[in-house]
Formats: sequence, C-alpha cells, structure tokens
Amino acid sequence: MKRILIQNGLLVDTEWTRHADILVEGSKIVHIANKIEAHDVPEGTEIVHAEGMCILPGLIDAHTHYHLVSRGTVTADSFAEGSKCAAYGGVTCVVDFADDDKKGNLLGCTEARISAMQEGMAIDFSLHQGVYSYREGIGGELEKLKKGGVRVIKIFTTYRNVGYLVEKRDELKEIFAQCKRLDMLVSVHCEDDGLIEKINKEYTGPYTPSAHADLRPSEAEAEGIRFVGEIAGELKMPLYVVHLSSKAGLEQVRELRGKGVRIIVETTPHYLFLNRSKLEGVQGSLYVMTPPLRTTEDNEALQEALLNGEIQVVATDHCSFTKEQKLASSDCRTIYPGIPGSEEMLPLLNTFAMNSGRIGLQQVVNLLSTGPAKAFGLYPKKGALRVGSDADLVIFDSDEAWTLSSETTHSASGYTPYEGFAVVGKAVMTYLRGRLIMGDGIYLGIEGNGEFVKQGSPGRGKTVMH
Repeated sequence: MKRILIQNGLLVDTEWTRHADILVEGSKIVHIANKIEAHDVPEGTEIVHAEGMCILPGLIDAHTHYHLVSRGTVTADSFAEGSKCAAYGGVTCVVDFADDDKKGNLLGCTEARISAMQEGMAIDFSLHQGVYSYREGIGGELEKLKKGGVRVIKIFTTYRNVGYLVEKRDELKEIFAQCKRLDMLVSVHCEDDGLIEKINKEYTGPYTPSAHADLRPSEAEAEGIRFVGEIAGELKMPLYVVHLSSKAGLEQVRELRGKGVRIIVETTPHYLFLNRSKLEGVQGSLYVMTPPLRTTEDNEALQEALLNGEIQVVATDHCSFTKEQKLASSDCRTIYPGIPGSEEMLPLLNTFAMNSGRIGLQQVVNLLSTGPAKAFGLYPKKGALRVGSDADLVIFDSDEAWTLSSETTHSASGYTPYEGFAVVGKAVMTYLRGRLIMGDGIYLGIEGNGEFVKQGSPGRGKTVMH
C-alpha cells in the first residue's frame, strides 16, 4: 500500500487551521499530528515537504456540464479535458448533470451518465438528476434513484420550449413532496418562463449578445425563486438555488428565509466578478450564458452576501464551447450558452477573500469544498481534512501572483472569460485519493480513474465513509 507523508504544511479545514503533518495510506487520510517523523512511518513512505504551503481538502465543483451534448454539438471540454481543467484548479470532485429522457426511468438516465463519465473522468464525480416532467410513479422512480446513490434532483422553471419545464404547480409540488418523503434535495434553475416569454414576444430590438441580459432580466430570476420557494415553504423542506445571479434574486432569497424557508444558495465566479459590459463588442458572444451577466450593482450585492455568509456554495456551471463555436453566431438566441471555469475558481475566490480583508482561506474552503460536500451528501468522505476522509488534497501556494489567460489555463475552449485577471494563489499539487494528478504544472490524471461517489443525506453532510 502506497504511503505519503506531507510535512510542515499549514492544514486549512473549515473547522480548524494549524501547522501539522498528514499521513496518507492508500486512498485515505490515516493520521494527522503536529509532527510525524519520517523514521516513525514505514520504509518506502514518500515524503513531501510542504513548507510555506497550505494543504486544503480537494475542491468540489458542484455544478458542471462536462461533455454536454447540446443543440446538435458537444462542449469543448470532454470528461477527460474537464478533469484536466479541474486538476489544475485543485478540484478533485465535480457534481455533474444527467438529463431526464422522460421515459419513466430516472435511475436509467443516471446510470447511463455514470457509465459515460467513468470512461473518461480522471477525477471523482457525483450527479444531480434532471426531472423534466411529472408522471404517475415518479415517487417510485425517485426511490430507485436514491438507492442508486443520487439524492439530488434538478428542475427548471424555464425552458418550456425545449421540454424542461414542469408547468402545473400541483404536479411540481408533488415532485417536491416525494423528495421530502425520501430525504432528497431539490435544486432549481430559477427563471420565470412566463415572464421571459412575454418579454421575448414584445421585444423589437436587435438580438445582440447584450440583448440576452434584457430578454432574461433579474426580475425573472426573482420570480422563479419566489415560486419554488413558496412550494418549499408550504412543505417545510429545504431548497437549493443554483447559480444565483442577481440582487433581485438575492432579495427574494432573503424574503423567503425571513419566512422560515431553508435555502442553500450557490453562485458562480462569473456572477461575482463579470458584468454585462462583457457582452458588448466583437467578443461578446464568448460571455453568453444563462442566466445572463448582470450589472456591477448585482456583482457587489452578491459579493457582500458571500462575505456575510448568505451564500453557501460557489461553483462554476462549467459548460465550455470553443471560441469558434461561440463566435459562430452573434445572435443571442443561437449562441451556444456557457463558459469554462473549473480551473479559475480557487484563485479567483482566494484573491477576492484576500482583497476583502473580511474572510480568509477557511471560508474559501467552506465555499468550494466543505459547503458543497455537505449540500450534496458527500461529507466527510469529501470536503474535509480528517482521519478516514478520502486523501483528496491540494498543496496550495496562497501567495503566488499570476495572471489568468488563455496561455496559463487549460480548457479546450481556448479561452478564459477571466482573461487578464491578476490573481493570487495557485494549486501546486493536486492529489486524488492519494494519487498525484497534477504536480508542478504537469498533468498526471488517468482517464477512467475517476469514481462515482454515492450521496448520503443531502443538505446535512451525512454520508457513509467507505
């Protein structure tokens, strides 16, 4: 059994920070102590010197779309290429997405996605399963899904035109009720479809990339949150809001929380740090995603909410198309929506934390690792530095200054939406279950080595350690 002793690093867990040594045997953390001498471990143990470095639990990108087949094409970052981006960014596990074929077999949809991902993933992964319709027997489908290790579903309050929307409130409420019965979490893409359809019907302007932000305004997000939040409140169950993008949406979350609704909020780096000015000019198509980029006022509101602890998870919604795919259209109705982000997540959040002076690296770990692990029922197998947890570790230089660019990042899209951003902090070495998958700028991931991680009780972080 392979053993690794990492010495003299600053261990940064959500619950504690201290200088300590950490011993890994096989795939697990087996010992943490102030000092573990090399002569006290078995001969052949690999010694890693981490002076001046931080040791973080592997990050979890809780919202990705690797190898997404969409609109007759496929995203730039395959499972293998997405894993590579992730490893360079200290991400050792993602929560990806399975479509609902609406044929009455959610577990079959999940199993098909798992099978496809297992061939190419070089990091671990879990899933949220889309549910696009109510049907008789949906409770039984969800029971089987839960037994298969997926306890989080995703629904949409928009995209009626492509068949994602459960239109009848009573049917949607029944899906929610079944999830409550089974201790499953409902995550929601919140944009009100009726409002969006009305705006689009009345719109007479040009369909430039910038128009995307007008056709899907923040009011639609707020109304979508209100709608599902009221259902969750009636049933006294938690709710997970994906990619919160606006001040209006945030205010609706606050109103619902004030009424006692438990809402787990996820936002993304692009809604924190990019605004709709990026949609203007010849490169505007590169920045189209849904929901669209908002205003500086929205950025600032979300940043303040993050600093206040109102946001529990930062994920990326990584859905990358090549520059050529993105720039093939300047019509916001036909531009492929989505951007890369898994690799940039950690340096962006570390830089923001340092510049704020109000939160530290522990809070960054909570947002990018522990928080998502708890929300998706992966904790403490993932998202923690503790004995018995998976040895998913990031050796992180919290002081390295560098610049995000297409030359310094690794997405097959060929670009980063954060081009020219000066950041501080970089993953130096990334370990997946005790195996080095990125070290000193060299990628060492192996396609097919990624494992599907079954979810325990979501929202509270109870899972089986195995």
